[in-house]
Amino acid sequence: MMAVDRYSRQTLFGPIGKEGQERLKASTVTIIGCGALGTVLANNLCRAGIGRMVIADRDYIEFNNLQRQILFDEEDIARGLPKAIAAAEKLRRINSDTKVEPLVEDINADGIETLVRDTDLVLDATDNFETRYLLNDVCIKYGRPWIYSGVIASYGVTMNIIPGDTACLRCVFPDMPLPGTTPTCDTAGVLNGIVGTISGVASTEALKILLKSEMMSRAMFWMDLWENTSERIELPRQADCPACGHHQYEFLDELSGGSSTSLCGRNAVQVRNGRRGIVLNLAELAERLRPVGEVRYNDFLLRFNVDSYELTVFPDARAIIKGTDDEQVARSVYARYIGN
Repeated sequence: MMAVDRYSRQTLFGPIGKEGQERLKASTVTIIGCGALGTVLANNLCRAGIGRMVIADRDYIEFNNLQRQILFDEEDIARGLPKAIAAAEKLRRINSDTKVEPLVEDINADGIETLVRDTDLVLDATDNFETRYLLNDVCIKYGRPWIYSGVIASYGVTMNIIPGDTACLRCVFPDMPLPGTTPTCDTAGVLNGIVGTISGVASTEALKILLKSEMMSRAMFWMDLWENTSERIELPRQADCPACGHHQYEFLDELSGGSSTSLCGRNAVQVRNGRRGIVLNLAELAERLRPVGEVRYNDFLLRFNVDSYELTVFPDARAIIKGTDDEQVARSVYARYIGN
């Protein structure tokens, strides 16, 4: 039951009001990624009274996350919690009106269609363009609005993407950037102030979209907090866009099966097993690995230290191999200790 006074300062705002608040309560939002952007977006929208929130993230919490990922603390690290689980625990304490569903999994072509079909809005809080192009394909295919956002160093960007109305991601960036051509948090760092700024804009745009407000932005918003500059860039749809123009969903069709991905700023690689429906017994895996290295595990993940590597293994057979940024080496380590 919705608390009488919880949203009073929000319903006093004319464009929302009590009727708008009820619409927010009836809405479902899916947040892909629960790092810097994802935690602030989830915090804002949970406090705003979104009725159902799905949070999907593949990762666990590290100390360098605490500088900007506002839903996490040192106790979460000591407990070895995945980001999605820790975020859900905090959000449920913030607002019991919001139903929070955490998913500790890698977002790929195998499962993303189910997520998008059952939501009203998707928020991008990822750290890589591969997932964003995949989101773009599936949201256009199912006619779901989504919000692209990104931050690095002291600048950030956000843009609403409404299928059939605004430009889509491939209208703006026809081709995925080549590896090594864009800065990462490892090479450029990131200020927590720009995370809050871009997330504030994106979460407010989310409310506008859910309320079908005519004030919704149709431009890309860009800001650099250190340089004190900002810009709104009008971006028209491209008739020859493969995704929204010709409805060719090449990323949705191609990005499936086993893969490996170097992780931003981590000296780590994620390795994903290509077989579907795998559920590992972490207790049994721990017993098998204990003779050759240090093992710790809980219901959500297993940590295994061997030689110069730390393996974090999830029940879906996905693993993050820390100690290398070489994908071939990571896959070799995975095969040696986890198997195929």
